[in-house]
Amino acid sequence: MPSPVSLPHAFAPLPSLLTPLATIILPVFGLIFAGYACRKLNRLGPSAASELNRFVVYLALPALLFDIMAKTPWSMLDQPAFIAAFGIGSAAIFLLTLIVRLMQSRHLADASIDGLNAAYPNTGFVGLPLCMLAFGKESLAPAVIATIITVCVMFAVAIVLIELGLQTEKHIVATLGHVAKSLVKNPLLIAPVAGALLSGSGAHVPEGAEALLKLLGGAASPCALVALGLFLGAKGEARAVGTTSALVTLKLVAQPLLTWWLAFHVFSLPPLWAKTAVILSALPTGTGPFMLAEFYRREGGVTSSAILFSTVISLVTVTLCLTSLR
Repeated sequence: MPSPVSLPHAFAPLPSLLTPLATIILPVFGLIFAGYACRKLNRLGPSAASELNRFVVYLALPALLFDIMAKTPWSMLDQPAFIAAFGIGSAAIFLLTLIVRLMQSRHLADASIDGLNAAYPNTGFVGLPLCMLAFGKESLAPAVIATIITVCVMFAVAIVLIELGLQTEKHIVATLGHVAKSLVKNPLLIAPVAGALLSGSGAHVPEGAEALLKLLGGAASPCALVALGLFLGAKGEARAVGTTSALVTLKLVAQPLLTWWLAFHVFSLPPLWAKTAVILSALPTGTGPFMLAEFYRREGGVTSSAILFSTVISLVTVTLCLTSLR
């Protein structure tokens, strides 16, 4: 793949960016509210959130991950500086959160989900259209790479840690064996690996199968957001305000600042790629952590609150980030 071309970009005035940004994020709230209203009005029962989330985990999200990887040429991923800047920024926040939560006697599975809460940007649902709006088509390549790092690599690491935390075997060999068996049966790990192998082989998905993947994959984010609304509409779930505030601050402030330093001052990325890395890292928490919390039956109050409040506050923080990069 040829080196990315450094293209100057003149941002539109702040008001003209704020309105499209709100337009991108408002459907997120609409889907969450739809689930919330259905639960409050008892149109969907108490098990609806879990069942809808299982659909996402077993069908919709694997289809989306497979489709992304199958359509991504390996040569496109040959951007080590961008991968390092965005990846290290995400990994550092994830590890910091994980270590702090473990020191606070948090279970490894829950600490891993908290790590995602602080470092898992909504690159797919919000990031791709926002980058297209702010930077044009040239930003789609780095946005796709960031999406792969987020929804494939970070997700995989979190799943491995969760599986490790949930094992009760006393012997390390038995523990690793149980973890390995769980991982090879996990569709969220199998799907992107299979897609990458298909892409590397040079083969293409048949037209009919591609249509099926698009239908299933397109349902992943909307269904996850409705499931989140259903969960928020349930009664009796505790909300840890202090923890949520810390996770949202890490996500919306610490991660973009660290990525900015790495992109501009450590790896000296071309301006377009550096700005894209920063904006993508500044996005609110995606639905991935909630999917895992529900799938593994972990406490979801902090996760749901982190997603909701980071999305609300990002209307201000992402706009300020865009303005500062003019």
